[in-house]
Amino acid sequence: MARPIKETPILYGKAARKFEEEMQRVENMTREERMANRKKVEEGCSAFLKTVKVCI
Repeated sequence: MARPIKETPILYGKAARKFEEEMQRVENMTREERMANRKKVEEGCSAFLKTVKVCI
């Protein structure tokens, strides 16, 4: 049986300002910057997966 989804917390103060700033930064990125970020994340994930053994 699935667990109920928790409500999204409301941000206040510094956390709210930081979230808003980060949203503005991401919205203002160029296509090239987004692709560079994606490539960096993919490289980090593949490096991590090489070091971790997954038991199924």
